Amino acid sequence: MGLIRSWVESANRDGCDFPLNNLPCGVFSTAGEDPRCGVAIGDFVLDVAALEEEGLVTLPGAPYLDVPFWNDLMEAGPEVWAALRTRLTELLAEGAKDRTEVEPHLVPMAKAELHLPFLVSEYTDFYAGKNHAMNVGTMMRGAENALPPNWLHIPIGYNGRASSVVVSGTPVRRPWGQVKGPDHAVPAFQPSRRFDIELEMGAVVGMSSQGPVTVAEADAMIFGYVLLNDWSARDIQGWEYQPLGPFQSKATATTISPWIVMKAALEPFRTSTPARELPLLPHLQEPGPMLYDIPLEVGLTPEGGHETIIARTNYAEMYYSAAQQLAHHTTSGCPMNTGDLLGSGTISGPTKESRGSLLELSWGGKEPIAIAGGSRSFVEDGDTLTLRGQCKGDGYAIGFGDCTGTLLPALKDPYQRS
Repeated sequence: MGLIRSWVESANRDGCDFPLNNLPCGVFSTAGEDPRCGVAIGDFVLDVAALEEEGLVTLPGAPYLDVPFWNDLMEAGPEVWAALRTRLTELLAEGAKDRTEVEPHLVPMAKAELHLPFLVSEYTDFYAGKNHAMNVGTMMRGAENALPPNWLHIPIGYNGRASSVVVSGTPVRRPWGQVKGPDHAVPAFQPSRRFDIELEMGAVVGMSSQGPVTVAEADAMIFGYVLLNDWSARDIQGWEYQPLGPFQSKATATTISPWIVMKAALEPFRTSTPARELPLLPHLQEPGPMLYDIPLEVGLTPEGGHETIIARTNYAEMYYSAAQQLAHHTTSGCPMNTGDLLGSGTISGPTKESRGSLLELSWGGKEPIAIAGGSRSFVEDGDTLTLRGQCKGDGYAIGFGDCTGTLLPALKDPYQRS
């Protein structure tokens, strides 16, 4: 499939993140008005809440879009998701007969404030990129013991904090925490000195489940995908993670991009997970391609400076797909809810330039990387980190919008009360 042309001319522009092929779901507001559901098209946000209210969009079981989040529509299931895409394509396609009724509901993107696109029910983060796991494991335990014994058999993860999830553009404050260096007898409570990012994709669960599901069923449950930055305090993590894994080191913030790219928009970019050294047990084997070919990059801009692209990689590097992660999550009977968010784990490629965290890029701080006007081992105060992803189609692109956060200095005294 090539570009689906729209009467919204900016949607036909070469390299545009939001052509008619995309139609990602977000929540936006304008000055003096409440947040509402919208869809990105070219340089505009289409107010789909207004279209539903006026009867231009009618879906089985509606209304779904009269609330400032997409959870109600996500819960309705794939038939309703498809019906929405079909109707919006009819309304926005070149030559559409309803153009004059739709056009007043286009809001310039530059005038819109973007909010979290869905209510995050639960958040789980995985450790499912083999290159990342090998790099980190080699730093910690040596190359011969880099992967834990279970790593090639199950997608390892931990339960995170839904309350930590923020939308792109939200500043992030450097955290305090308990750390202990190898040369210190006792730990100290201080601001993190090794604050980091992790380039990830987030899968947004649309349909709930009450028991184990197959990988195919899990894939059908996923509504769409976002970019995700799993901010990580490496020095806090190094002291706390044994034996139960990350806790406060990962609880500062998790930034996601403001647009959910629906799974249907990504269908042309499906690809298979890499070849495996060991076969998976039958319940985790994939019935077909479950990953996506999504080129990704990370930009770092120091305060008052210029951006340097510090990493380029691809979502196709993952060892486990989101469908496998979701299926594994349900094996114990764990219920999954509409609005659950699954972080992929850091997406790193095989080369130094494709590593998805500063921990890897600087090899634990021993090899600082060059940026415009200086160097970095970890994130410094005032730095802005921007994650980007864009699939390359036949004459069009599918983008996610920037996933951006700026690091603020730590509080001078986190327990001071005004």
